[in-house]
Amino acid sequence: MSVAARSRVLLGLAALALALSFCAGRYAVAATAGVPGTETDPLVTRSYVDQYTQWQIVNLKTGQKLVATAGVEIILRAGKATAIASAGGGLADVTAGRDLGPGASLVGNHLLIVPKTDGRGVLAISDCVLMVKGAYAVQ
Repeated sequence: MSVAARSRVLLGLAALALALSFCAGRYAVAATAGVPGTETDPLVTRSYVDQYTQWQIVNLKTGQKLVATAGVEIILRAGKATAIASAGGGLADVTAGRDLGPGASLVGNHLLIVPKTDGRGVLAISDCVLMVKGAYAVQ
């Protein structure tokens, strides 16, 4: 084998080794970065799922208020309660297709949605049980 042929073979092998090391390096970086949607790189955190996608049972005593943030879903399961509205409107009763203004009685098992974070919520007229999905404060 001539010196020129040997040089081309060595140059080809060096290029192949360089290309393989580049690919291996990229694979190693990708493997340590985590795959989206896995435990190391979740699409959403567990606390987000727990807070915003799972129903919580809330017991209110007579006179207590539940003040909710925008997007909260509420269902009255037992007891009597009224809507706490703001100057911008009330609670959206999506079951009945109407807006519940200030002091309007909640109907049991109707899905209510709080459209804005401006003090809207529920006032317990008697001890009541609510199902709530989302962020809220009991006062």
